[in-house]
Amino acid sequence: MLTFLRLIRIAFVMYRYGLDELAVSSIRQPWTTRVLAVLRFGRRLDTPRGARLRLALETLGPIFVKFGQVLSTRRDLIPADIADELARLQDRVPPFDSELAVECVRRGLGRHPDELFAHFERQPVASASIAQVHFAVLHDGREVAVKVLRPNMLPVIDKDLRLLKAFARLIERVSPDGRRLKPREVVAEFDKYLHDELDLLREAANCSQLRRNFSPDGPRADLLIVPEVMWDYCSSSIFTMERMRGIPVNHVARLREAGIDLKKLARDGVEIFFTQMFADGFFHADMHPGNIYVSDRPESLGRYIALDFGIVGSLSEFDKNYLAQNFLAFFRRDYRQVARLHIESGWVPPHTREEELEGAIRACCEPYFDRPLAEISLGQVLMRLFQTSRRFHVEIQPQLVLLQKTLLNIEGLGRELDPSLDLWKTAKPYLERWMNERIGFAALRNGIRFESQQWAQMLPQIPRLIHHRLSEPDRSEAILGELRRLRGAQEQGNRLLAAVAGVLAAAIAVALWALTR
Repeated sequence: MLTFLRLIRIAFVMYRYGLDELAVSSIRQPWTTRVLAVLRFGRRLDTPRGARLRLALETLGPIFVKFGQVLSTRRDLIPADIADELARLQDRVPPFDSELAVECVRRGLGRHPDELFAHFERQPVASASIAQVHFAVLHDGREVAVKVLRPNMLPVIDKDLRLLKAFARLIERVSPDGRRLKPREVVAEFDKYLHDELDLLREAANCSQLRRNFSPDGPRADLLIVPEVMWDYCSSSIFTMERMRGIPVNHVARLREAGIDLKKLARDGVEIFFTQMFADGFFHADMHPGNIYVSDRPESLGRYIALDFGIVGSLSEFDKNYLAQNFLAFFRRDYRQVARLHIESGWVPPHTREEELEGAIRACCEPYFDRPLAEISLGQVLMRLFQTSRRFHVEIQPQLVLLQKTLLNIEGLGRELDPSLDLWKTAKPYLERWMNERIGFAALRNGIRFESQQWAQMLPQIPRLIHHRLSEPDRSEAILGELRRLRGAQEQGNRLLAAVAGVLAAAIAVALWALTR
């Protein structure tokens, strides 16, 4: 019943903002003119279509807002006016009341903000689908950003997730690709990450982990800045971190005015992505422009700043090795290796012919090599690969859905910064270096260094274990005797089974003879 009522709500919002008219107007057929006349009868749809779509998504709630955020980064797939409006969803969702935010801080941290902070700004500086951010100053003078969770979020999200799960079950039943696409597993993965995002202590822990991976004192300090977590001012509904200053990554004109090298910035973005994915297996999975800034301070000019750590992804060692070998094989145009990896991993049925899969992958990817990013649409490549995967019954891996989403975000950012960026040539040297570290002499040296930490405990035990093994009585004769008894019992059982089968066969023969007389 709740799902049915939510469907009615969605249909009402679509009608209210004229999304039905927007969908029909995009169809280039003669009959659409008459349908549009019927749909527009009695309604005034003077507001621009992009604004209507944005308002509808805001009205429907956080899951739909997140969908709009992802869509806003794909300017190659949607018209510019719609992309501009959807971009407002990244950090300009209507905020909730400031006094309510103050009450949330008081409940979350146990004291009034005016007592906790030397100064707490009532007016939020940014507002997103899950939370909004207020600037504040600690009593020791440090400037911080306080993220406050929107109240009563869980019931709204659970309603939409029930609806998504119903859609997933329906897809599995009616679509021939339903079982292969694993829609229920994908929705379950989305459910997990959304509920994780509602726990701001988990987000603070994600921020702290990413800061360690890109430590200010480490070798990656010149790539990414991650704010420090103020743990004394955090709870499940409040997240306080160091205040960051910079320029949103999609404000290209401001970046140029600040003297930032956009080509280097685009290359650094690719390196950050592959470093997180392969070196750490832990990556920021919500990289839309509202969450990524660029420092304009002289001491850190041109360095990325990461914000909003509610959605992160992680990869197992198997996933990292599999993806790295696939990427490297793609960059080397070794499509036979790509096909072999798919078969060995179990992503395609074992009876798949390797040469057929190789030819299909080559037809998908070969046209896109040696082209600048401006002429490549990763969305189109993925669509062609999806059509190929349907033919070969490739199983979609739910744990990689976040990675696919992040890859699309990276492409959208790269297009705005440097459309001439050659994604393949930029990533290939990094992947080759990483693979050499994983399977070359360096990998052997690192493995020995890691395992040697355990040898200090095991080496002293070796003489005792050898003496214990050598001093044990010889049990080989007893084992051989037991094996002979087992063989004898098995042979006796086989003879009994053969006798029973003979008796049954004779009984059946007699019965058939009697029936035919």
